Amino acid sequence: MSDAAARREPATASADARSAAAVDPARPAPLASEDLLRGRRLVEITHNGEVYRLQATRLGKLILTK
Repeated sequence: MSDAAARREPATASADARSAAAVDPARPAPLASEDLLRGRRLVEITHNGEVYRLQATRLGKLILTK
């Protein structure tokens, strides 16, 4: 896949997600992983007093661990 195609995929996915949210107003709009990670490969998230780690892999997958 070309770099240009890779850059377009998230925008397409976001447009699909926005249209799905428009169909079901009770469904919250998804957050882009780029907004959560902000250029980092790892972020820590607190939830109910516990710390979770959200990590982006080299293959572009996400891993959430406690």
